[in-house]
Amino acid sequence: SFTMNTYLFVYDLMQFCGHSWIFTNMIIRFMSFGKDSLADTFYSIGLVMRFCQLLSILEILHILLGIDKSRLFPRFLQITERIIVLFVVINSQEEVQGKYIVCVLFFLWNLLDVVRYTYSMLARTGIYYPPLTWLNFSLCILLYPLSVLAKAFAICVSLPYFESFGTYSIKLPFPFAFSIYFPYVLKMYLLVLFIGMYFIIQNLFSERKAHLGTSNIKKKRS
Repeated sequence: SFTMNTYLFVYDLMQFCGHSWIFTNMIIRFMSFGKDSLADTFYSIGLVMRFCQLLSILEILHILLGIDKSRLFPRFLQITERIIVLFVVINSQEEVQGKYIVCVLFFLWNLLDVVRYTYSMLARTGIYYPPLTWLNFSLCILLYPLSVLAKAFAICVSLPYFESFGTYSIKLPFPFAFSIYFPYVLKMYLLVLFIGMYFIIQNLFSERKAHLGTSNIKKKRS
């Protein structure tokens, strides 16, 4: 138990450092260069962002192994959404990487994760601050729908480029006569994205109710 708790603390610390660096970098660059900094957000922080999102796949393994008591399905949806949008949509289309929506999306992701990993890291050591607890389980309910809209907008912006370049579209030769037109796949995924939002928000409200009850806060204070 001590070993697992130490491992999870180190994991949360790594994610906290990564997302804090990204978040601070974005703010400093915006304060220094203004709107000009938005266009090259992906080029300046994309590598660290990709590393943090790939690392988050471990959270699915944590749940499967039973060392994390979070619900698997909502967490799986959240992680796969980011992986698909970041690696499949943004990373594969250089023209999309310079769009302002990428900066907005990264800002929302990192704001949520800085708060979440700060709370989780302190919780591993038995430290609970009621304002941080409230912020962790309330901010996500407000910002997650905004992040879904940003993901959907990023996908819509990318569609013309997928149509023009034929990226990921596959046409098998005769005798199969079968083809996959990737823009159609992305359009269907938009529906999945909004359906998944219903389950995730439902889970977020459930977690908020479980952690922000009066009795729970009193226990954590003691």
